[in-house]
Amino acid sequence: MEEDRIEEASVSLLGSSGSGGGRSGSAGGGGESSWRWVDGTEMDSEPAPWAWFGDEEVVREGYGSVRRRLVKKPKRADSFDVEAMEIAARHAHHKKDDSLWGILALGFQTLGVVYGDMGTSPLYVFADVFSKVPITSEVDILGTLSLVIYTIALIPLMKYVFVVLKANDSGEGGTFALYSLICRYANVNLLPNRQQADEYISSFKLKLPTPELERALNIKETLEHKSYMKKLLLLLVLMGTSMIIGDGILTPAISVMSAVSGLQGRIPGFGTDALVITSIVILVGLFSIQRFGTSKVGFMFAPALALWFFSLGAIGIYNLLKYDITVLKAVNPFYIYLFFKKNSANGWSALGGCVLCITGAEAMFADLGHFSVPSIQIAFTTVVFPCLLLAYMGQAAYLIKNPHAASSIFYDSVPEKLRWPVLVIAIMAAVVGSQAIITGTFSIIKQCSALGCFPRVKIVHTSSKFHGQIYIPEINWTLMLLCLAVTIGFRDTKRMGNASGLAVITVMLVTTCLMSLVIVLCWHRSVLLAIGFVLFFGTIEALYFSASLIKFLEGAWVPIALSFIFMIVMCVWHYGTLKKYEFDVQNKVSVDWLLGISPSLGIVRVRGMGLIHTELVSGIPAIFSHFVTNLPAFHQVLVFLCVKSVPVPHVKHEERFLVGHIGPREYRMYRCIVRYGYRDAHKDDLQFENDLVCSIAEYIRTGTNSADNESTKLSEDMFVVGTPSTHPDGIQMCEDNGPDGETAGPSELKEIQSPPAITPRKRVRFVIPESPKIDKGAREELRELMEAREAGIAYILGHSYVRAKQGSSLIKKVVINLGYDFLRRNCRGPTYALSAPHASTLEVGMVYHV
Repeated sequence: MEEDRIEEASVSLLGSSGSGGGRSGSAGGGGESSWRWVDGTEMDSEPAPWAWFGDEEVVREGYGSVRRRLVKKPKRADSFDVEAMEIAARHAHHKKDDSLWGILALGFQTLGVVYGDMGTSPLYVFADVFSKVPITSEVDILGTLSLVIYTIALIPLMKYVFVVLKANDSGEGGTFALYSLICRYANVNLLPNRQQADEYISSFKLKLPTPELERALNIKETLEHKSYMKKLLLLLVLMGTSMIIGDGILTPAISVMSAVSGLQGRIPGFGTDALVITSIVILVGLFSIQRFGTSKVGFMFAPALALWFFSLGAIGIYNLLKYDITVLKAVNPFYIYLFFKKNSANGWSALGGCVLCITGAEAMFADLGHFSVPSIQIAFTTVVFPCLLLAYMGQAAYLIKNPHAASSIFYDSVPEKLRWPVLVIAIMAAVVGSQAIITGTFSIIKQCSALGCFPRVKIVHTSSKFHGQIYIPEINWTLMLLCLAVTIGFRDTKRMGNASGLAVITVMLVTTCLMSLVIVLCWHRSVLLAIGFVLFFGTIEALYFSASLIKFLEGAWVPIALSFIFMIVMCVWHYGTLKKYEFDVQNKVSVDWLLGISPSLGIVRVRGMGLIHTELVSGIPAIFSHFVTNLPAFHQVLVFLCVKSVPVPHVKHEERFLVGHIGPREYRMYRCIVRYGYRDAHKDDLQFENDLVCSIAEYIRTGTNSADNESTKLSEDMFVVGTPSTHPDGIQMCEDNGPDGETAGPSELKEIQSPPAITPRKRVRFVIPESPKIDKGAREELRELMEAREAGIAYILGHSYVRAKQGSSLIKKVVINLGYDFLRRNCRGPTYALSAPHASTLEVGMVYHV
């Protein structure tokens, strides 16, 4: 289809001839080029760790889709350790403490955030399994225990701890982190706003010179050239994301109700109504404290979970020694065969309850951005895994002697004198257990929104040290309301278990499928290894999935219904966003039109700086042509500002801004592309303004000196310009509130000041180094930029109304005119890097017929 081939012209960095990096130039350019920073140095002055050799011409299609013989060269000292696939803290936006004590402190926090859900599973796993399979012999108990042991050992331990955690996206985890990782190695993102310049972000693209690269390129090209493959991949990711959100609704309800159910039979008159009311009160309290942040909640709850895991292990050892230590023979998987041989269909149904022992395993990966790989691995292998095994073995030993206690096995297996203390700890642990999936839901929705697949929501960063720790108010209260509705509607844990089990195993299946692509595309391992991974873990998870699915009418329909609703919302939003962007690309105007309108329309340039926000990375948006033809005037300095998210967690400050001229220098028009990772926190408006103006000034000072200064040059060559914090020896900006007077700077600095006004409220100064030589034209351009900044910044924002064009199908009209329009009107405004002040904002309305 034509719309599938719509792509925006790439904006290339300024290139210079040379043989340095072995990178091909921009489209249409001959020979090779080395991309430059604003100071004129090459972005990659050293040879790449791989090189192309061949007689025929090297043709670059997309991102590295070239087949050539590879010759390995020495690895750069600062390259990412791809073979180890470990988190490199030096590549993250924030530096995590990688000392032993720092890792242990984070590992302690994981007990209160990541493992609470999995830690509370002994409350209800055996009760759920033996509600489907009555205990009639020792085989039932030993077979179930063996199933639990190997389920925990194979999926959380082998799959997540040893494999999936290493597939992180520069320290970030979750379904969308895997998707963004795949998008970097293959151009499968449906939103066509990628630039060639994005490829040279330090954390964007990784290559490993292995023979398997040829195989990876075959799969990559298949994904890139088949539009239906891209859509299927996106739908798979959205399905997994929707199930995680559904799990975030079900897990708190089942954890809290299972813990509070211990009060039944111990307090007279404590029936089902009292159970539901108590659970509701606890759930409301849980969601109310989310605003304090992951660190505070983790440290607040970690001691309770540490005590909980210690209690599980101690009670398990007590029961083993007191009742029947021979249950340890369940480590023999032969008992699984005997269990299914004896129970057949009922045994198959029991798998739906057995899967509950790994609820929360996905949180180890989804919450990775809050912690680190070593902290999660150490906490699981040294505390969580052994304590859980002891707990289940102790319950099995108790059931050998007391098979009638299956329905209330957890509290019955606790010694009489410890039941009340353990009950209190269990309720606290259940509250903490819900924390893991809630924080995981926040993380994955943040990623989803940044990549254009979820309506814009308010993101609150709750920690200045760990930028991955966030809080989303709208999602938090939505989860709470739906969780309360599930609690009131089900009123028992059995049907909740059926629902939660299906949600959990579906997410794991999606992760397994995405991991197969990561193994081939990103790790460049053998296809056979990827197939083996899918067959081994996928077969196990498919068995659990089928067992959960047959409980559709007994509660399993709830996660399907919830995920369907969220998936519809995400698909509608992504489709509407894509169509809106395609309209912008198709209707953008050329630079020649902008440069030729002054004589015909009598354009007036007024004082000040105009920021035109656009989602385009090249060309002039239609919204600006609509504005200027109705009001033929714009500011003396015009900046076309594009704030975009790229599929990496963090973009370094020195790679944040791309700045270039539009048209000749005398027109004072610039294009500025601001790139954020999906985990980056946007700065406040004043700080962003200062960074933007200083970056343009630094570009003027150094970029134009190394560029072609022909006044008629119309190309949009762009430079990588860091924020002022990354070039301390460059131009800095100061603002004074004094009425007049010269402010003396340091002897080695020189100031360019604006002319004194009659009643100035503030004065803007550019402080620049004296050593570099600045030509007269650049000095005059800096002066005009400073005058425009002092006169004030006006924000020209587009306010688009998207409508389906005439002749569209009924489905498209419903999706665009009703669904997307409703979401657009009820979500947050565009995620620009600043909140434009109302007094300086001009909104230009325009109808988009897509």
